[in-house]
Amino acid sequence: IGRGSNLLVSDAGYDGVIVMLGRKFATIGQRAGEKTGEFLLRVEAGCSLMKLVNWCAGQGLEGLEFAAGIPGSVGGAVVMNAGAWGKEMGEVLSSVTFLAQSGECVEREKGGLALSYRHLETGGMLVAAAEFLLRAGDRQEIEARCAQLMRDRKGKQPQGLANAGSFFKNPPGLPAAGKLIQDAGLKGVRVGGAEVSEVHANFLVNTGSATAQDFLGLMQLVQEKVAARFGVWLEPEVHIL
Repeated sequence: IGRGSNLLVSDAGYDGVIVMLGRKFATIGQRAGEKTGEFLLRVEAGCSLMKLVNWCAGQGLEGLEFAAGIPGSVGGAVVMNAGAWGKEMGEVLSSVTFLAQSGECVEREKGGLALSYRHLETGGMLVAAAEFLLRAGDRQEIEARCAQLMRDRKGKQPQGLANAGSFFKNPPGLPAAGKLIQDAGLKGVRVGGAEVSEVHANFLVNTGSATAQDFLGLMQLVQEKVAARFGVWLEPEVHIL
């Protein structure tokens, strides 16, 4: 796993081995791209996404500002094809290095990647590193954009309560999941210690004593109510173990 920021783990735990990539798998390497003003960054999967965003801003490299404030690791963000503000990781990916179960490293260029909304098909392999294609820009302007997006994020998302970020995927061709949940009158609805956030309806928050079962119960309640009102079944964006 990356940093576990998009996981809901069973109250019974996980019957298996959890491998978390740490600081020893977090290097950032830079080289010039084929075109003037382009740069390729090779980033290991254990690197914090926020560390990468801040590093790019400090180097005057633009393209990843949308990820400012997204928690988790680079590897997790690539596997989830994480995104915000209408942009996603796949737009700036150049290639991905996978680790197969055999121990072999497999590198795939962007054209050979099966990317979709909030998903990268890994074929059961682990993401070991990713290469991003970025452009040279004005450092101060990039830092200002990152800071503004951070402020916007904090103003529109719940603060101070544990959560796993956006809980449901936005259904194609329909209003965003949060809007559907809000219009179904579900803001503030609770199951045990889990609650639909009053700030943003696509965030299910822990009010202090929630169990995984509480979140699963609330998830099902939201899905059923939204389906009854709008005829669409919301798919979880959070990975459930």
